[in-house]
Amino acid sequence: MRTQQSLSAPSLMLRFALIAIVLILIVLTFVYVGGWFAPHRVTAQRMVDQLQTNAGVFSGYRRNHAKGVCVAGYFDSNGQAQAYSLAQVFAPGRTPVVGRFAVPVGNPYAPDSSSPIRSMALRFTQANGQQWRTGMNSMPVFPVTTPQAFFELLQAQQPDPSTHKPDPAKLAAFFAAHPETAAFGAWVKTAKPSASYVTESYWSLNAFVFVDANGVHHAVRWRMVPEASDASTGGSDPNYLDADLAQRLAQGPQRWHLVITLANPGDPTNDATKEWPSDRREVDAGTLVLTSTTPQESGACRDINYDPTVLPHGIEISDDPLLPARSAAYATSYLRRTSEEAHLPGTATPKTSPEAN
Repeated sequence: MRTQQSLSAPSLMLRFALIAIVLILIVLTFVYVGGWFAPHRVTAQRMVDQLQTNAGVFSGYRRNHAKGVCVAGYFDSNGQAQAYSLAQVFAPGRTPVVGRFAVPVGNPYAPDSSSPIRSMALRFTQANGQQWRTGMNSMPVFPVTTPQAFFELLQAQQPDPSTHKPDPAKLAAFFAAHPETAAFGAWVKTAKPSASYVTESYWSLNAFVFVDANGVHHAVRWRMVPEASDASTGGSDPNYLDADLAQRLAQGPQRWHLVITLANPGDPTNDATKEWPSDRREVDAGTLVLTSTTPQESGACRDINYDPTVLPHGIEISDDPLLPARSAAYATSYLRRTSEEAHLPGTATPKTSPEAN
């Protein structure tokens, strides 16, 4: 015996109409994210395309910070940050780390001296399986506040076909239109390419939010402060950073202190161009200890997307608009380079080292 009556024709039509509406909304979402409705809107694809235009495509490599090396070690927490975050990484004890040092260039064969900036990316894997991924740079401020402004900076840096260098007039026009770049510009004027990854401090730049056991939110930034110190600059070897790192690690582990800066009410959390005042409370959360290094082509860091929005329970993103943009651009870069490694159709043509030609 039938316990349910068949749907009437109008009911069937209504059901199919609702399904069609849902499918259309899904399609429209992908179209919007792809930028088809607004071709001038900045998307992750356009951002990564511009990075490729500026530096070229080096198959299988990251589209930025392409030149780098893998490192491994652990983080020894002293428990001091537990008062501000539930994240297991801050409980007293040791958390394994897989990291990567890099030079922020798109060409993996560029000399280390081509940029005064160094970067440190880390993946902390907690005992409960949750991960904390962070990408930091050896500068205290970022040049711009928004993804749109960063895209415009990349456009201004595009090499002129005749000189193979950025057009000074376009750069001057960009900086004139973006006074928020002043702090970064002042830093760049005195910055020199360091001779070692190990002697650099690395800043999170973006603000994040710690959540404590009582559910209280604390706006924070962090930086890694080295125990080693050396003000010298690199020599003539275009790959002196990797050689220096290997030499130092052969002598013993290298250490940094994770220093957490707590914001006061009113401190900007959505503007990476502004440093917080130096009198803000700071907490030494523990020691990062790096013990080994391997080439990025075969090391554990190769297949890691150091997306700064991958966070454990107890750490959240802030209202900084750069964070979701970084996440999207990193994902796009990751998809492109891993597709190239897998030799999928339609990927970029590999480029080789100048020394191999």
